[in-house]
Amino acid sequence: MSSLPVKIEVQGKWIAAKLALDAEGMKSSDNTLAVQYKSIVDLEAKGSVLSIVIKGQKDPIRIASVAKVLSIVKRQILASCSAYRLSTFFMSPAVRGGVFVKDANWEKGGIAVLVSGIWFFSKDHQICVPMDDVASIEMTKREVQGKNIDVIKIDHIEESDVVTSLVLCPITTLQVLYNFLKESTKGMDMAGNELDPQSAQVAMLVYSGMDTASIENMLNVSQRDVDHIYDVLIKQGLAEVVVTRREVKLTTKGVRYISDATKV
Repeated sequence: MSSLPVKIEVQGKWIAAKLALDAEGMKSSDNTLAVQYKSIVDLEAKGSVLSIVIKGQKDPIRIASVAKVLSIVKRQILASCSAYRLSTFFMSPAVRGGVFVKDANWEKGGIAVLVSGIWFFSKDHQICVPMDDVASIEMTKREVQGKNIDVIKIDHIEESDVVTSLVLCPITTLQVLYNFLKESTKGMDMAGNELDPQSAQVAMLVYSGMDTASIENMLNVSQRDVDHIYDVLIKQGLAEVVVTRREVKLTTKGVRYISDATKV
């Protein structure tokens, strides 16, 4: 049993406590928290705070602590919570922005699919790919120890970069895992005919990293046309606004200022 220093949010206030972890669940020293791992259906990590969702409870339990403590808690929860879980090898991230990540290695651990995210966990790492950030899932092959091996490739968005994670497990379970991951993320699937050719072209150029002015020049379209296409992409949930440009004109006071400033 481990006893870990944490703070637990109770009615909007953070209370210091010791958290004891055993094989079945965790319990705080002040009895404000007692949770069986099997009752946990979702887990989110943001900064130094873990949000733990219990089946049947609307509000999550929030625990704060240092990274080392949270790592122990996350590993214990992911190994025992109510989730689709398999023992796997994984590499995350394997590719970032189209470039192979230096020193990326296969780690032995597991994958746990929860409500809001796909977690990779090992003795040293717990990595979450939020469901909303999953761009694609496919079965492909990678060279592993000189052999082409079937793997699952998960592309996801992380800080505006396309990041690739890889999962490797016995072929007998790989197809089952792939089907489950596809089913879990089917809310992101599209028919492929939602966009007209020009909107699809703009989406591709945005994906390629072009800014709005460059897209206008390349396609020889007006800013108004591009704005209309952006509205379509946003409405379809394919894009989001990150910068709002403003067009201005000078007031009379502004014109007077410029006129005075340019007098010889």
